[in-house]
Amino acid sequence: MPHDHLLSAYSYHLPAELIAQHPADKRDDSRLMVVNTADNQSSQPHHHRFSDIAAFIGKKDMLVVNNTRVFPARLLGKKESGGKAEIFLLEFPIIDHAAGNTAVASALIKASKRPKPGTKIHITETFYGTIMEDQGDGKVKLHLHFDRAAGLAETLRCSGQVPLPPYIERREGCTAEDVQRYQTVYASTPGAVAAPTAGLHFTGELLRTIAERGTLFGQVTLHVGYGTFAPVREEDITRHRIHHEYLSISQETVDAIVRTKQRGGKIWAVGTTTVRALEFAAKETGSLRAMDGWCDLYIYPGFAFQVVDNLITNFHLPDSSLMFLVSALCGRETLLDCYNTAIREGYRFFSYGDAMTVITGRSE
Repeated sequence: MPHDHLLSAYSYHLPAELIAQHPADKRDDSRLMVVNTADNQSSQPHHHRFSDIAAFIGKKDMLVVNNTRVFPARLLGKKESGGKAEIFLLEFPIIDHAAGNTAVASALIKASKRPKPGTKIHITETFYGTIMEDQGDGKVKLHLHFDRAAGLAETLRCSGQVPLPPYIERREGCTAEDVQRYQTVYASTPGAVAAPTAGLHFTGELLRTIAERGTLFGQVTLHVGYGTFAPVREEDITRHRIHHEYLSISQETVDAIVRTKQRGGKIWAVGTTTVRALEFAAKETGSLRAMDGWCDLYIYPGFAFQVVDNLITNFHLPDSSLMFLVSALCGRETLLDCYNTAIREGYRFFSYGDAMTVITGRSE
């Protein structure tokens, strides 16, 4: 078995103090590691501020982002017995228009005793959930009952919490800072339970600077699911199966990508979810086309990229499928060298941490 396909080949030791608990004071003031695998003279990473990213993106290039928006998926409530219960919505609830004030969703329930179908969990006086059925693997089908006058989105905004990753420690739940900063500035389509974190570094001003240079800008929607935190348990990583997530790519974005390729520009993907969205659409249809559907593309070393040339991403958890994806683009040894350098240089890791960009020089 190739060494690149062994789970143990993606381990590294990260000091706990390098796990970022809060974002940088200013979004684009985070650090940026740049690795250019096309540079035969030096594959050593270079160190910058994220605000410098515009200098690396060419005038003929295109920047593609994931515009998914994190919704307040964490609901704290009580069972009718008085016991505490926490609901973690795995997807944005679908409204039952016949009922008007009821929505359906899959969820995880945390309680001292696992609730049975029929159990009601009250979040507020006018907002509660009823467990309808056990779906296995810890999941339940849930009916959410809300005030029709307030509406579902407003009810979730007022009663729910931003679902932060487990490595970000908040004793009292998410803060006002988290509500603002665990969201990209271009987030527009609610449905994610985790942020596409590479995009957290961009400011509106930085995006305008990039656009003024002539760089095209495109958007996809891929709702990041709870499975993004799921551990890989197979030593042979090719046997791992990835979660499926809702995906939408517009014809406008597809046309812009085609124009970019035709004029010799490069496609910059902001985040691993954007990579998966673009490559899935190309793989499913034979060539990149607009689509709405479910994406379960799993990328690891050996994958043949059709769309993405360069990647902007964060520093990911050891032994994670996100590390496999980045390795497929730049090489596992290069990635681990970058991570070890980042640790020595005191970079901040994971969702609120610093960024790296991989420039490949890939040709069609």
